[in-house]
Amino acid sequence: MQARLDHFKAAPQLMQAMLQFEKTVSSAGLEMSLMELVKIRASQINGCAFCLHMHTRDARAAGESEERIHLLPAWRESSYYTPRERAALAWTEALTLVAETQAPDSVYEELCRHFSEEEIVKLTCLIGTINVWNRFAVGFRAQHPAEYAVKAA
Repeated sequence: MQARLDHFKAAPQLMQAMLQFEKTVSSAGLEMSLMELVKIRASQINGCAFCLHMHTRDARAAGESEERIHLLPAWRESSYYTPRERAALAWTEALTLVAETQAPDSVYEELCRHFSEEEIVKLTCLIGTINVWNRFAVGFRAQHPAEYAVKAA
């Protein structure tokens, strides 16, 4: 696969604004482990190899376990996630797939049991941000570092 274009080069002012928004959201006060789980889960749903590469590495560097990273697609069936993380992951899935889910009341009600209104806004911004990054990376075929690249036959 080959990259389609360099979005940072094509629209540097917009991309700098995006980076600043990302920085603001990332420093808004949500737990690092929660933020990385959300970024990984949204990137899994969106099939974004670039973001999965980045955020699984970031999660490991922040102390996240391999088991929790690997079990993330099956978080509902695993006891490794806290009720707060489960609520965030459900909200992540609902908003990432919003055209299908319409953000169900039941998911929102569970979210309200574990997050303040301010935290819900922060989490929603985080989910929106990673979904935008996924769209840049998938849409423009951004390439993750390939230290284990397989050569085509």
